Amino acid sequence: MRVGVLYSRIRKDEKLLLDELRDRGHAVEKIDIRKERFGLESTTAVVDDLDLVVDRCLSTSRSLYATRFLDSYGVPVVNSPETGDVCADKARNSLALAEADVPTPATEVAFTKEAALEAIEEFGYPCVLKPVTGSWGRLMAKIDSRNAAEAILEHKETLGHYEHKVFYVQEFVDKPGRDVRVLAVDGEPVAAMTRSSDHWLTNAAKGGETESFGLDERATELVEKASDAVGGGMLGVDLMEVGVDADADPAEGGAEDYTVHEVNHTVEFKALDAATDVDVPARVVDWLEAKAGEFAEGSVAGVDA
Repeated sequence: MRVGVLYSRIRKDEKLLLDELRDRGHAVEKIDIRKERFGLESTTAVVDDLDLVVDRCLSTSRSLYATRFLDSYGVPVVNSPETGDVCADKARNSLALAEADVPTPATEVAFTKEAALEAIEEFGYPCVLKPVTGSWGRLMAKIDSRNAAEAILEHKETLGHYEHKVFYVQEFVDKPGRDVRVLAVDGEPVAAMTRSSDHWLTNAAKGGETESFGLDERATELVEKASDAVGGGMLGVDLMEVGVDADADPAEGGAEDYTVHEVNHTVEFKALDAATDVDVPARVVDWLEAKAGEFAEGSVAGVDA
């Protein structure tokens, strides 16, 4: 298999993936997005004869444009630009989940600070204000009072960028000090972990402590539905537990239900690999090999047709 890895920086996640690909004897073409150009008909990147390209770009904008161009050339790419478009925008993400009947936090979008303040007041305090794009918990605010709401909304309006004029307001979910990150490939869970913190943001990037988590039937069902809702691929599905039994074994769950607050399309997995007994890079490469086979079969079928 000839695999292209689209990247802007080689982190531990990419090293794990590259090592597994090379250990299996696959040819790897590293594509540094910072050095390439993408035209309407071709690119300076070496993509001829690749079985597929894996998008590992840190930058959302670079990821979305590069995968769209690659797709236009007929180069198989994972995740697809369609999946990226949905996952990169929190509002579109929420809409996709809701339309697929996946439980997700109550959300409203407003376009002026006055309308946003009305939404916040109706949600009540605390509630959450998020940017429509972004990761690692950056620029997210838990709003505990009207004074805080007015100050934060004024700051966002003054920042000037058009994305700050989209006010994405969400209910605050009283989770049990943790959330659940699931790595899934086309809806099939690979591994899961909890991310715990005394802070309301529990992201591993924010220092949240990680621990392996056993998915129950309901969580597994929601992971599959959430993946389908955004178009499938290699995804990080983030869930929060609702109605947790305080006496339940934390490793085995015990929630009455879950709410899916986000699906991520360029998911990191180094923390998950360290927190669980699953060989995550190996499972990812298993999936990439299967996807390359599917793309090849589809190409042959298209020629035969």
